[in-house]
Amino acid sequence: MSAAADQNNASKEKLVADFKVVVADAEELLKLTAGDAGEKITEVRARLNERLRVAKERIEDTEHALRERARQVAHATDDYVHANPWQSVGIAAGVAFLLGMLSGRR
Repeated sequence: MSAAADQNNASKEKLVADFKVVVADAEELLKLTAGDAGEKITEVRARLNERLRVAKERIEDTEHALRERARQVAHATDDYVHANPWQSVGIAAGVAFLLGMLSGRR
């Protein structure tokens, strides 16, 4: 997998984690205002509950898609390594060399 793809997946995972925090905070807010009465508050609470339900479903779908994509990439990498073992060793050695050079400069 390329560095851009790694960064993209990390960004998506961070976004999912951020959304989970927002959903948890919104749920806590709903619980804290459960005793408050009033037509307007009841209406807003109902809308917020529905939006939270939808957001949770989307987060679950996104997590599932990320896990599935990671599984596909892992299988593709495994297949490549089995089909090209010496090239894989060469690539790994080259990456290790570059990382060693970069870390040696600091």
